[in-house]
Amino acid sequence: MAASVAEGQVAAVRRFNRFYTQRIGVLEEGLLNSAFSLTEARVLYELANRENPAAADLCRDLGFDAGYLSRILGRLVRRGLLTKSAGQTDGRRRRLALTEAGRAAFATLDGASRQQVAALLGGLSPAGRERLLAAMASVARLLGGQPAGAVSYILRPPRSGDLGRVVSRHGALYAGEYGWDESFEVLVAGIVADFAKNQDPKRERCWIAEVDGEAIGAVFLVRQSDEVAKLRLLYVEPEARGLGIGARLVEEAVRFARQAGYATLTLWTNDILTAARRLYEAAGFRLIREEPHHSFGHDLVGQYWELGLVSH
Repeated sequence: MAASVAEGQVAAVRRFNRFYTQRIGVLEEGLLNSAFSLTEARVLYELANRENPAAADLCRDLGFDAGYLSRILGRLVRRGLLTKSAGQTDGRRRRLALTEAGRAAFATLDGASRQQVAALLGGLSPAGRERLLAAMASVARLLGGQPAGAVSYILRPPRSGDLGRVVSRHGALYAGEYGWDESFEVLVAGIVADFAKNQDPKRERCWIAEVDGEAIGAVFLVRQSDEVAKLRLLYVEPEARGLGIGARLVEEAVRFARQAGYATLTLWTNDILTAARRLYEAAGFRLIREEPHHSFGHDLVGQYWELGLVSH
């Protein structure tokens, strides 16, 4: 076990596993009151949703031992639910196909599973369902269940709760990643409160990045003067980094600043925020000056960046 993982965290995951497996009934002898175990039901699902796979394909994708899978397939064949045939290009690779009885058995299982999940979700409010689905999507992303290239996101205006989340997530992320104290969260809260109270919609915006109904990043564009705008509070959640979301947020802020008629877009950051600085450089910002300061419990080097928006 990694030294950085606390025993309490391990216990929390195990506690959730026990709760969820009991909640969805996988501890029962027959899944969904059927004659099939959980593993047999999963194999039936794969066979019903693939075009004549080989046993080796299932072993690879499901992480099964070949001998273990062979015993499961043998039971399905003996029950008349599965057939094996030689492959057209390679006779050594036996192709698997459900019989009519096998497809009927899967349809019954699939229907029962849909009804079970519908009942589970039906006990929640619409907002509760959205929160549950977003949390499940987060678990899948964090544990590598969804390839980065398959993740889609949207940029949208803030909704109720989003501005408070921006403040809390900045405080938590910068404390965890850089050790900054609560004075940084106080600074962020002031910026967000000023935006909420005084926003000029024609010249100021906030964009929330969302994946599967969950806010995973944000950026603000605020007025400094008639000619100058400021880019502020850019952040992306750790599990969503590397997807191009940060660059897209900066790009949208730059586009809006030009459209709103600003001549210059500025920002302030610190030299230790290397990932953000790379985004700014890629967007065309130039480092104007640096100055040391003591803030948020640390000695830092502040940086002022600038982007000209008017073509000459």
